[in-house]
Amino acid sequence: MKWHHLPKESLNKMVNQSSKIIDKVSELSEQNLYACYQCGRCSAGCPAVPLMDTLPNQVIRFLQLGMLDDALQTNTIWICASCFTCTVRCPKGVDLAKVMEALRQIILRKNEDYTEVKGISEEEMSILPQIALVSNFRKQTA
Repeated sequence: MKWHHLPKESLNKMVNQSSKIIDKVSELSEQNLYACYQCGRCSAGCPAVPLMDTLPNQVIRFLQLGMLDDALQTNTIWICASCFTCTVRCPKGVDLAKVMEALRQIILRKNEDYTEVKGISEEEMSILPQIALVSNFRKQTA
C-alpha cells in the first residue's frame, strides 16, 4: 500500500494510533522507542534468539510502525530472559528488556491466564526449580 494514496483522514488516524501505542509502551518501559535505528546489535548478541520467532529489533520496529498486535503475538516477549545483553550492546542505550516487560504487562493486564496451575503435576513441581515456576507464573498468569 502506498502512503501517498491514502486519504488524509486515514493517514492521520494511523499516525495517531501508532503514537498512542508508542506512548503506552514508552510509559510502561520508560524507554524512547524512536531512539532505536535498527542496527541489530541487540538481536546479534541475544543468547535466546534461536528460540525466538521474531528478532528483538523487529519487535521494536513493529512498535515504531504502530503494529502492536504483531509485537504482542510473537513468542519473543516471553522468551526474553532479561539478561540485559541487548541493553549493553545498544549504541543508543535502549533497554530492550524493559520494553519486553512492558509488552508482557500489556498482555497480562487483559486478565487472561495462560498457565493452568492445576495442570502442573506434583512430580513436575518437585523437579522444576522454584525460580522457574515463579518466573513462569509472573510472566504467564494474570
